[in-house]
Amino acid sequence: MPLNVLSFPAVANFAGSPANLDAVGAAALIQLDGVSKIFRTTSGGTVRALERVDLTIGASEFIAIVGPSGCGKTTLLRIIAGLEAGFGGTFRLAGEKVNGPSRDIGIVFQDATLLPWRTVLNNVLLPAQVLRMSEASAKAAAHRLLDLVGLKGFEDKYPHELSGGMRQRVAIARALVHDPAVLLMDEPFGSLDALTRENMGLELLKIWDAARKTVFLITHSISEAVFLSDRVIVLSPRPGRILAEIAIDLPRPRNLDLLSDEAFGIYTRRIRRVLDASTAPPA
Repeated sequence: MPLNVLSFPAVANFAGSPANLDAVGAAALIQLDGVSKIFRTTSGGTVRALERVDLTIGASEFIAIVGPSGCGKTTLLRIIAGLEAGFGGTFRLAGEKVNGPSRDIGIVFQDATLLPWRTVLNNVLLPAQVLRMSEASAKAAAHRLLDLVGLKGFEDKYPHELSGGMRQRVAIARALVHDPAVLLMDEPFGSLDALTRENMGLELLKIWDAARKTVFLITHSISEAVFLSDRVIVLSPRPGRILAEIAIDLPRPRNLDLLSDEAFGIYTRRIRRVLDASTAPPA
């Protein structure tokens, strides 16, 4: 079951923070070695989703994953989230093997999945309540995060009173309220219109710059991946393998003027060529 707000009681079984998490610094925070995943179908067949994925992600790094539909991007995210059992290879968080959901990981999905009967503040507080955090510290964190995502003054509003972009901001605040080291994002802006999506990208960069979490973002937008990330990982068609790791050497802080910069275009065209070559029919 996906770990969204509707299934959050599962986090009651979260493991504690890895003992050496605070000492990781710029070293590898996420380490995937030879990660593979095969699903069994109801008809008795198999589907190979991922094949020998090796990936190292440093603390506070912003990583974007792109690839064709069905290439295993979400499966990879679910493995990092501790939601996918029975995979090959190893996954380590701060040097320690993880065998289930970790409270050091927050998740934002394409659908904000806010509880309609809860106010904005109470939606943000839900993970803290499940994890039995101190009420005072949780509320202080929630108010601070709502201010950070530009929703100060909306604490007592309900989801139906918010725009799609505002609901996603609430979802981001909710994912960060328990102060995880890693923020996983699965197409968080995919359902938004183009203008709102661009503005949400800017908001996400502001949040990342202030909070300095490690971000693992899945997106189908090449331009979004280049605009937001330090590194773009390109996956092949299923079974997903890493075709390229492209470091994005563009200045920060970033603004929308970057989208018309020649260097930006060079990166997007390079990634497009990798994807086009991987999906081209054999000669």
